[in-house]
Amino acid sequence: MGKTAKDKRDIFYRLAKEQGWRARSAFKLLQAEETFHLMEGVTRAVDLCAAPGSWSQVLAKHMYEPKTEEERKNVKIIAVDMQGMAPIDGVTQLRADITKESTAQTIIDFFGGQKAQLVVSDGAPDVTGQHEFDVYMQAQLLLSALSIATHILEEGGSFMGKVYRADNTSSVYLQLQRFFKDVCVFKPSACRNSSIEAFVVARQFTMPTDYVPCNLTTEWHTQTNEWIRDIRGVEPDPVVHLPFVAHNGIYDADMTYDLGDDYNQIDAVQQPLTAAYQDVLEKTKTMSIKYDAVTVRHDDE
Repeated sequence: MGKTAKDKRDIFYRLAKEQGWRARSAFKLLQAEETFHLMEGVTRAVDLCAAPGSWSQVLAKHMYEPKTEEERKNVKIIAVDMQGMAPIDGVTQLRADITKESTAQTIIDFFGGQKAQLVVSDGAPDVTGQHEFDVYMQAQLLLSALSIATHILEEGGSFMGKVYRADNTSSVYLQLQRFFKDVCVFKPSACRNSSIEAFVVARQFTMPTDYVPCNLTTEWHTQTNEWIRDIRGVEPDPVVHLPFVAHNGIYDADMTYDLGDDYNQIDAVQQPLTAAYQDVLEKTKTMSIKYDAVTVRHDDE
């Protein structure tokens, strides 16, 4: 495969390099902003599962860069991930677990006791190829992002997170409806038509009366009566029609675009970070992880 083959078959990958974005996923948030104006008037934002940082770049581009030096003092953007990433001007990094309540408190402290006006998450688990399992894991990750959002998001705030469209999308949608007055499923044109990837966009956050912020993934599994009812098929949930919004862009992520005779190939803005398992492989080259077999003998009675 030629060096420019990916540039030719993936227009957003090419544009990301030309415009200086760390990943093509930047266009998904850019298109959401174009459609919903999520960053309008926002000065406090959180990017969950942020590495390698393309969404943090977008946040900084809209919230931080256009401001004067004096106005920038009031803009606070924090990128949260357990993996490190290269610095971004105007963005503070926090290497922490989003499922920990202490992480939520650290974020609130970063905002000086205030809460975020916008929380976004483009996090995704490693895909296994087993469709049902991948969909389930993505839903759990989204619920984890929503869980911490209930701790750190102010009234009237907005939330955006990745979801895989499948049979459990309605359940995720109903969870979001508990906390937001306006919820829809959004499909950026930067997503391939063949992909089940989409995003939930939720606005006008309102904390339910007497609700205590908790881990929503745990809450699902502790409501045994609800699970038993679903398994038995008693009182089936009504069909939920999800509001769906698609971005009408000038480029098609599934098309192949000619590069032109004068095209100049550009290296990626940021190379992929070294995966943790690669460090383990390097260490095992100089050490042995073999062990002696253990034999258990039983005395005859």
